[in-house]
Amino acid sequence: MTVPSGDRPVRPIRVLLADDQALLRSAFRVLVDSEPDMEVVGEAADGAQALELARSQAPDVVLMDIRMPGTDGLAATRAICSDRALAEVRVVMLTTFEVDEYVVRSLRAGASGFLGKGAEPEELLAAIRIAAAGEALLSPAATKGLIAKFLAQGGEYDGPAGSTVRLDVLTGREREVLVQVAGGLSNDEIGERLTVSPLTVKTHVNRAMAKLGARDRAQLVVIAYETGLVRPRGD
Repeated sequence: MTVPSGDRPVRPIRVLLADDQALLRSAFRVLVDSEPDMEVVGEAADGAQALELARSQAPDVVLMDIRMPGTDGLAATRAICSDRALAEVRVVMLTTFEVDEYVVRSLRAGASGFLGKGAEPEELLAAIRIAAAGEALLSPAATKGLIAKFLAQGGEYDGPAGSTVRLDVLTGREREVLVQVAGGLSNDEIGERLTVSPLTVKTHVNRAMAKLGARDRAQLVVIAYETGLVRPRGD
């Protein structure tokens, strides 16, 4: 007998809080634990503790402050997102400054996106759910704009110079879809532009992510700029 999906118990989203301000962590804990589909599984005051707890508690989402004493959020994000044992962990960066070169580097390191500390409670909760579902929590358009501004200002990348050789693993259609993703279009919009179904677009996006080692759409946008497939337009 098949059990209806609605009758299956749903595991709550496991959230790890990483911020050097105890008062802020406490506020986040109250907010997250008030939701029936979420639970806080740990608190960290710095990046080193965040990495240790990520390994021991296997959270679904880490809310990571960028600036912390000792091991900062950027270093912790790189460590978490490069650890194959933590491949299912999603990192959401918290920052006071929503346009910041560290945010771009965090996205390149594998973070699913970023959120300003001044965000409304509903925005924070929505970000956790979106990240847990494996999506980029910020819109592709917002990611594109941030990266374009960073590149236009001469920001440095941590990796080698951009080269489209990295994209040779993609089919022509996958490249075409990648360009549209970097343009900030949704699957529905891409499907309409390319005259294919949104499901087909999603398949191309997922295949591109797998081939390029991207964790989500945010990283696809970064790769599109990093390789020079798309260029920032000067304002």
